[in-house]
Amino acid sequence: MASRNTLASWQKLNELAQRMKHTHMNDLFSHDNNRFDKFSLELPSLLLDYSKNIIDQETLDTLILLAKETGVSTWREKMFSGERINKTENRAVLHTALRSSNNDNLIVDGENVGECVKAQLAKIKAFSDTVRSGKWLGYSGKRITDVVNIGVGGSNLGPQMVTEALKHYSDNSVNVHYVSNVDGAQIVEILRPLDPQKVLFIVSSKTFTTTETMINAKTAMNWLTAASFDQNAIGKHFVAVTANKENAMSLGIKQSNIFDMWDWVGGRFSLWSAIGLPIALDLGYQQFELLLQGAEELDKHFVESPFEQNMPVILALLSVWNTTFLGAKSQAILPYDQTLHMLSAYLQQAEMESNGKSVTWDGEEISYTTVPSIWGELGINGQHAFYQYLHQSNNVVPADFIGSIASVTPVKGHHETLMANFFAQTQALMTGVNEQQVRADLKAKGRTDAYINMVAPHKVHKGNRPTNTLLLKQIDAKSLGTLIALYEQKIFVQGIILGICSFDQWGVELGKGLAATIQQQLENEHQERNHDSSTEQLIRYYHSNKLN
Repeated sequence: MASRNTLASWQKLNELAQRMKHTHMNDLFSHDNNRFDKFSLELPSLLLDYSKNIIDQETLDTLILLAKETGVSTWREKMFSGERINKTENRAVLHTALRSSNNDNLIVDGENVGECVKAQLAKIKAFSDTVRSGKWLGYSGKRITDVVNIGVGGSNLGPQMVTEALKHYSDNSVNVHYVSNVDGAQIVEILRPLDPQKVLFIVSSKTFTTTETMINAKTAMNWLTAASFDQNAIGKHFVAVTANKENAMSLGIKQSNIFDMWDWVGGRFSLWSAIGLPIALDLGYQQFELLLQGAEELDKHFVESPFEQNMPVILALLSVWNTTFLGAKSQAILPYDQTLHMLSAYLQQAEMESNGKSVTWDGEEISYTTVPSIWGELGINGQHAFYQYLHQSNNVVPADFIGSIASVTPVKGHHETLMANFFAQTQALMTGVNEQQVRADLKAKGRTDAYINMVAPHKVHKGNRPTNTLLLKQIDAKSLGTLIALYEQKIFVQGIILGICSFDQWGVELGKGLAATIQQQLENEHQERNHDSSTEQLIRYYHSNKLN
C-alpha cells in the first residue's frame, strides 16, 4: 500500500493546515452568514452541526477528495458484501448484517448469514419473552427476577451502555446487573442481595476462554450450587453467548441455552447480536428491535449518501483533519443527557481499540499521527471538572457535544438549563474572549486599573476550539441505534483513510498473555521467574506483604 502522505489530497491538506492554523473561526463566521447551512447535516432522528471546526469549503472539498483517493467507497462495498477485510485475522466484518433486514443472499464460507442472524434473533425473542413473562423457572420452581450479565469489554460495555441509556423504557419485569471486573469486590457486591433461586446468569465470551469472564462465571456457579446443593441447577440458571459451544457445555451449560456468535462479529461491535440479550431481557424484544432498526437506517444513509452529505464520512474526515493535520492529541465526548452517561466509555473502546494502531495493513510503520485518545464525561459534571482545560490549556481538544431536544424525564426548567449550558459551551469554545474584551468588561464593572492589570491575562480565552454538535430529537431505542451506528461507521471510514486494520486488537493480547504467566507466579511464590528488575521486585514485594 502506497503511503497515505504521498497522495495529492494529503499533500494539499498539509498545505491547507499551515494556513488554517492561523485562521480563527470567528473570522470564518463573520465572512459567511450561511456557514451553518453549508456545514451541517440532518437525519430523521438527529442533526450534526460541524460548522464550529477550523475548516472552509476548500478544506472540506480536499478532505472529500482524500476519502475518494483512499477508496472508502470500495472498502465500504467490501465490508457490506462479506469480504475478509480484517486482514490480520482473515475474517469478514459483518456486524452490519446483524441489523439488516435485507441480507438473505449474503453468503460467507458457504453459510447464509441472513438465515443465521434471523435464527438467533428469533431465539433471543423467544427466550426474552419466556423469562420476562415469568415462565422460565429456576431450580426451586420460582420465576426469574434478576439477570446478571458476566462479560468484559464489548461483551459488557455495549449492552450496559444501552440499558442504562434506555432504562426509562424498561417495565422492570427483571432487573439486569453487570459483572465485568475480575476484582472480587464487584461480583460479591452484586450477588449479596440477590436470591439464588431467582437469578439467571448470562456468560458472554466469544472464545469462552477470557480469563476474567471465566473466573467470574465459576464464582457465580459456586455461589449457585452452594445454595441449591445441586450441580444440575446450572442448567436452569446459566445461558451463554459464544462461538465456542464445547467450552460452554463443559461448564454445565446446556446446548439449548447457548446463543451463537460468529468470527465475523468483533466484540466491540457485537451489541446487535446475542451479546445484546440483556437489552432484550431488560427492555423487551420490541425495544431491541427498534435499536436494530435505528442502526440499519444509519447504515443505509452511509451506503447511499454522497460523501458531501454522508454523516459518518464527515465525522471521520474531521477527526483526521483535527488530529493528523492540525495536531490534536485527544478528543472529548461530552453527552449532555444523563441517559448517555456511559457513552464516553463505550466510544473509548470502540475507537481506540479499533484504530489505536501504528502500522498499515501491510505492516509498515506509519509516519503520521493516527487517532486521538478518547475521553469524556457528562457535560454538566465536566464543566465543573475539566472544562477549564478545554477552554484555556495550551492543548487544543476537539469535542463532540451530544444532547437531546426533549428529555425522557421532563422536569420543569431542568432541560432548558441543561441545554443552555450545552449551546453556551460550544459557543464559548469557539469565540473565546480576548484581553481587550476582558479589560472593557472589568472596567464597566468598576474595577481598578491595578486589579484589571493583574487579572486580565488570566481571563483571556483564545477560543478557536473545534466542536461537533450532535442534537437528537429524543433518546429512544431507535435514535440510540442510529447514534451508535454513526460512530461505528465513522471509525470504519477513519481506519480506511489512515490505512489501518480497524478490526483486530493485538495490543490487548500481549498484556493478557503476560498476565497468565504472572498469575501462576503469584499463586506459587517459588515458581521460576524471569522478568525485568522492576516487575521482579514488585512481585517479591507483593509476596512479602501478602496477608495469608
